[in-house]
Amino acid sequence: MTLSVPSARAVDLRVERVDDVLERVERSLHVHLDRNSLVRKRRSIGARTQRDTWVRIERRSLARVGRQGWDGIECAEALRGITKPAWHAGVAWRDAEDAVMWRADETALLPGEPIGSSVVAVAPELSDVWWETLSASLDALAEQRTNRIATPDTESVTQELVIETIRGVFPDSFDMTVKHWRPAHADVNWANMTAPEFCLFDWEDWGMAPRGLDAASLWGASLAVPALAERVRAERRHDFESREGKLMTLFVCAKILGPYAHPEDPRLEPARSMAERLVKDLQAG
Repeated sequence: MTLSVPSARAVDLRVERVDDVLERVERSLHVHLDRNSLVRKRRSIGARTQRDTWVRIERRSLARVGRQGWDGIECAEALRGITKPAWHAGVAWRDAEDAVMWRADETALLPGEPIGSSVVAVAPELSDVWWETLSASLDALAEQRTNRIATPDTESVTQELVIETIRGVFPDSFDMTVKHWRPAHADVNWANMTAPEFCLFDWEDWGMAPRGLDAASLWGASLAVPALAERVRAERRHDFESREGKLMTLFVCAKILGPYAHPEDPRLEPARSMAERLVKDLQAG
């Protein structure tokens, strides 16, 4: 028998009253949150504390917590060789009135400002050292060991998801079996990295994924700036040239070109062009 999980009320934390949540976090973590520094997103809130740390608070439905839990930021503290904020403490609780969980994680402050929105329209100024640190961090991540499953957009990356996403846009027949799985951040984009000093943050969804997911995700977030997208491909060439890297690039293209595509998205044409090449490559074996 399959047990159903109750549905959670749809909430946008950008407009929801959260005073009681902030106060609970302050009591639990023994911090004072600077209300003037609040950064509010649809399902998370962040704020600076009086001891020069950062607290990220997330609301997630029980159905999306999954079997591995959702302690990604805490678990990422065990990772080595990766430039990321240090984790200090965390607290989680079940909402008394809704089918959701809340979690707060206290981490070190970022060494710089986030580069931009998740998808950029103007190329950021990044040094060669920045690119080298990005690649070193992704290479180190790929060598780690974990039982976690990556959950970008809170959805577990499985073989079935890869096939469903790609075939939903590209029904062509070719083998989509993923043979090489690696630990991935699962949300590498321009809003989750800092400059001029590189730092990769927001580790709540990291876990095992097909090789090349992170590289393909960053490439997709760069497509509106062709030179930037090419730099991403050049820096992570060994990922993109692998069979899984091609599948993950097609996976990202399918998300860009799928049913929710905006007709004025500047990424549409380059994604379509790349997808045509990849389908031919994958069909050829």
